[in-house]
Amino acid sequence: MVFQELKHHLKEADGHVKSYLDHSEEYFKLKVFKIYMGVVTMVAKSLIIGFVVLLASILLSIAASYWIGDVLDNDIMGFLLVGLFYVFLAIFLYVFRERLTVPLLKKCSEFYFDDL
Repeated sequence: MVFQELKHHLKEADGHVKSYLDHSEEYFKLKVFKIYMGVVTMVAKSLIIGFVVLLASILLSIAASYWIGDVLDNDIMGFLLVGLFYVFLAIFLYVFRERLTVPLLKKCSEFYFDDL
């Protein structure tokens, strides 16, 4: 009698463990899919916005170069000054590159640690 009851409880516990493992696997798959899609959409949006910003920057840089060239009566100086501006901007971003790491990590961790 006691062994029959123990056998029944063990079978019931085995069923609960299998159910738990199946649900955990489904949850894990859903969590991985959510993370993957968050990264894919973030990269896609960044690429689209980056392309538009790059195109606008190129056109505005050319316009600024010609405008500065007209002011200085020397187009080469206009392009040189705009080019130097971008060199200084690159140096500035290089010096402060570590400050970009923290916001990037925070943004990426939202996708990973956020609850479903």
